[in-house]
Parts: sequence; C-alpha cells; structure tokens
Amino acid sequence: MRKNKVKQMMAEGKPIVNGWLQIPSTVSAEVMAHQGWDSLTVDMQHGLVDYTNALPMLQTISSTDVTPLARVNWNEPGQIMKILDAGCYGIICPMVSNKEEAERFVQACMYPPRGYRSFGPVRGLIYGGADYADHANDEILKLAMIETKESLDKLDEIMSTDGVDGIYIGPADLSLAIGEKPGFDRPEDTKAYSEILRILEHAKKNNIFAGIHNGTPEYAQKMIDKGFNFVTIGADQRAMSAGAKAIVEKIKGSISKKESETY
Repeated sequence: MRKNKVKQMMAEGKPIVNGWLQIPSTVSAEVMAHQGWDSLTVDMQHGLVDYTNALPMLQTISSTDVTPLARVNWNEPGQIMKILDAGCYGIICPMVSNKEEAERFVQACMYPPRGYRSFGPVRGLIYGGADYADHANDEILKLAMIETKESLDKLDEIMSTDGVDGIYIGPADLSLAIGEKPGFDRPEDTKAYSEILRILEHAKKNNIFAGIHNGTPEYAQKMIDKGFNFVTIGADQRAMSAGAKAIVEKIKGSISKKESETY
C-alpha cells in the first residue's frame, strides 16, 4: 500500500503544512495541489463540497504527491467510510467530545477486528494499491477535533483512545465553547490561547500528533515553534479573496494617487 506521507513526516518530527479546500472545483483543487502543500484537506463540513464534488477533487489531488485528506461534516460512519473508499488518506472528525465518540470515529475508519469499517474501497485500491486492506488501518490518518466544552474536560480519555493518531483544534468553535468570540490566531491574553496550549500539552503527554487551523503563516509558524505537528493556513477561498483584494486595493490606490496629482 502507498505510504501515508503525512504520518511518516510527523513520525520523523517534520511539521506538516496543510492546505484547505472549500471550493467545490477540480480546477481550484488542481491549482492548490501544485503549490507545494504537504497535504490538502477537502472540507465537507463548512466548505461547499459534497461527495460528488469531493471524489473528482481527490482524483485531481492524486495526480500530485500531495496527501489527500478530508474533514467530514459529522462523526457519522457512513460518510467516513464512503470518503475513505474514495481514496481519502485521512479523516479530520469534528466535535469529538468524549471517549465513546472518539472510539466510534476511529472504528469507522478501521476494518475488523479493530473497527467496523465495511469493505469496498473501490478507488482506495486504485490510489492505495492492491494490498490496501492489509495496511489501511495503520496508514489512514485519524484526527479528532477538540472544540467543545465537554472535550476540554475529557482530553486524556479522548487522546488515549486506541487508534486516535492525533487531535486537531478548530479555534473558532473552541472559542465559542468557552464564551469568547470565534476566530483564528487567538491572542495570548485570551482564554482560548491558554486552552490551545493546554490541549497541546495533553497531546504531547499522550504521545499523539497535534494540529491546528490558522489564519496566517506567521501564526502557523508560531504554533509549529510551540510544538504543533500539523498546521493549516486559511483556505482556497480565503487565498483567492485576499489576493484579489490586494490587487484591487493596490491598483485603485495607484489610480487615486495619480488623480490627486492632477489637481
């Protein structure tokens, strides 16, 4: 089976720079896949992507050496199994609040006897290889999202769940859970920032990977320096809107300056 480059890199102590796909387009997925990301996550929760979009996007990503991942919209076995069958090499599962939910998530990703994933990997065999079934339980990356109030009280029981490779922090939902305004790149004087570092500390204690969503490269680097293994920066639609806005503001500012010089 094709090795999971993300798991290999993190095991070697190398940080993963992950891109985020919210636009349901093979064209934008292809453009992103050629920009040097280590992995790309198809966002099926808050993006505009459903399964019929996700499948061709995974096919497009697979034309490069970028590792294809997906965030599902809920801890629902049917959706998890289906996107894995489509060739996804890792799942980010939202709103995992306790050990039972963590076990349910992990077992949906794993074939018996370690889980209850149904066999029928269709495209997984094409992308992963003929011996996919023999190694999928170990190669598929399983990241549980820590972002609810309950999860903050049950960090160790979630992180010690057999099969959980790591956790992933959604700062916006985490902030809401503790009574703060949602957003990325939480300032150091916020409770959310303190909780982020506490979650990281527990991940290290349980010897699992830690990931976090960031708004800027600078903050992502800060999180890597703190010890995070996996950092996401923005999303495809944010990159497009920020780039377009910068162009428009620059040219309009230049035009306004020239107009003022004529008076």
